[in-house]
Amino acid sequence: MSSLLPSQSPEAPEDTGPLERERAHLTASREALRAMRADAEALDLSNVTANWVNAQVLHAQIEARIEALADMAHTPLFFGRVNYAHAPGAEQAEGALGEKFYIGRRHVHDGDGDPMVIDWRAPVSQPFYQASRKNPMDVLLRRRFGYTGGALTAYEDEHLTDADEADTTSQLLQTEIERPRVGPMRDIVATIQPEQDEIVRSGIGGTVCVQGAPGTGKTAVGLHRVAYLLYAHRERLARTGTLVVGPNSSFLRYIEQVLPALGELHVKQATVGDLVAHVPVKGVDSAEAARIKGDARMAEVIRRAVRSGIAAPAEPLMVVRGSRRWRVPAYELQELVEELTARDMRYGAAAEALPQRIAHAVLVRMEAAGEAPDDRVQDAVARSAPVKAAVKAMWPPVDPAKLVLRLLSDAEFLAAAADGLLSAEEQETIRWAVPARGVKSARWSAADAVLVDEAMDQVQRTGSLGHVVLDEAQDLSPMQYRAVGRRCTTGSATVLGDIAQGTTPWATDSWQEALAHLGKPEGHIEELTRGFRVPREVIAYASRLLPQIAPQLAPATSVRESAGDLRVRAVSAGESVASVVAACEESLGREGSIGLIAADARIPELAAALTAAGLPYLAPGEETSAEARLTLVPASLAKGLEYDYVVLDEPAAVVDGEPDVRTGLRRLYVALTRAVSGLTVVHCEPLPEALAQV
Repeated sequence: MSSLLPSQSPEAPEDTGPLERERAHLTASREALRAMRADAEALDLSNVTANWVNAQVLHAQIEARIEALADMAHTPLFFGRVNYAHAPGAEQAEGALGEKFYIGRRHVHDGDGDPMVIDWRAPVSQPFYQASRKNPMDVLLRRRFGYTGGALTAYEDEHLTDADEADTTSQLLQTEIERPRVGPMRDIVATIQPEQDEIVRSGIGGTVCVQGAPGTGKTAVGLHRVAYLLYAHRERLARTGTLVVGPNSSFLRYIEQVLPALGELHVKQATVGDLVAHVPVKGVDSAEAARIKGDARMAEVIRRAVRSGIAAPAEPLMVVRGSRRWRVPAYELQELVEELTARDMRYGAAAEALPQRIAHAVLVRMEAAGEAPDDRVQDAVARSAPVKAAVKAMWPPVDPAKLVLRLLSDAEFLAAAADGLLSAEEQETIRWAVPARGVKSARWSAADAVLVDEAMDQVQRTGSLGHVVLDEAQDLSPMQYRAVGRRCTTGSATVLGDIAQGTTPWATDSWQEALAHLGKPEGHIEELTRGFRVPREVIAYASRLLPQIAPQLAPATSVRESAGDLRVRAVSAGESVASVVAACEESLGREGSIGLIAADARIPELAAALTAAGLPYLAPGEETSAEARLTLVPASLAKGLEYDYVVLDEPAAVVDGEPDVRTGLRRLYVALTRAVSGLTVVHCEPLPEALAQV
């Protein structure tokens, strides 16, 4: 392994040197990219299509192409190179000529169509991530490039077939991993590791669940998997759609620049709350009420409630056509209702089918009487007033929001739907104390909105996307898993999370159960334990909590060479806030972002102290800058975020802010593992026993 600068070049004196040649290739590649964009901008679309609809579609495609070809000046166009022993795909005959390929974020070709930069997702790029001395994959040399502010400043070579070259850690790779975190989350396309690459490139047909310890890059892996699938299956996913689901809007703002940096500009992002926003959420459930409403049993309660209005006909149906009257007896109507009920169709689909079934029964009688009715007659009978009235009585229309409103307000209705499923105490817990007067006036909670979404799906099937990425999935309730799962019933999913970071009362302890609720029981589970961001000392300190919060998980390890900066400071109660402010000031003297994480209840006091000290601060998800690098983070919003330096205020308060000790310790585990370079813990209350041990 060698890192070379121009003065260190081993080339002959008359040679310009490898670094200068690589810079020249970068310049030429950027010029080629600009030419590709200019060609797209110069396309004349007039008289190309036969109608204005096709013209609009083509125009939109060209605009998207132009947007995707934008050159990001401070983003390296390529970050690596591989030299093959033989041309990829060619017979490996003695003396065969190899090829070299530059690996980057997008494909770039010259005026003749020859590639100057290969997209990192292309098959020929995979050995850049997977090749090793044990399995060189026909790669002679792997070269990594180092950049400073968009300028190519260094390179590093690894000769995979050289038995005499010792295995060493890539310094450029280590530098990129340890680079200070300023602003939103970056892509990891230059540093993807083999175990991460295998997940990224797994096929679209199956669901993958990634159990990842803090700092293992699970979120980045999920986002890069979306980018890879869009590259490998663009036409299919352009038709069916993709979605990234995150835990909150702060998290989505933090990750929103990753996919655009990879050339994917139109992937939708949402929270679970966004997906089920059918009613205005104004209320808050108790932890126990939210747990019960999120329980998988509620799906059957909702199903029973939706179908509770189905009734047997009391009288025969009489349909008048011209001068004739046609009679369908009650028992035959009952048979139609029983048939549709037994098929367990969506309630709305069955409601649409029933008038046609009744009309067909009338047409059978018409034909038996010698008439020759056609489809138009059947449709007319199905739309007739008597048939509509009969259907409404037997299969009444259901408004999902009104149904859930009644379920939570009407004790008798809830008792009938929940019989044998929820105990009387559980029913009492989830029932509203004061019945709402209507859908608009009801104080819906987040869990109620999920129930409304379930009812909507019972009535009419929810549309399915081609692929869904679900991040921080450990915190979802079974009913929330169902809400996400029905949006990819015909597609696949990437599920990301860490059981040790589950901080909701209903947090899952089993990915197998979670996948079953998602509707993907066949999903494959991968575990990432090699950390790349969290320093060794910090992750080791936080992992002391694992035996109490997730004993089934193996502690994470860190590949970072620097041990990290870990400081635990015990102070008196009167010095607590001042010591936290001092720790923030100390951290601001270093390069990178700073996160002050504290229990939610202590945020106002700390905010006032920072203001009094003249320290500007941001809210989670806001982009840091030279003027404001400090973010004040409530512990409840820290998940998924990371900062170069973290100051953690009063761990005992973080634990006490949760409904039970186990959840509190998990919340603390999250807070401890947000640090990328250093962690300072300030406390006056006793630390949890595992952390107090020397």
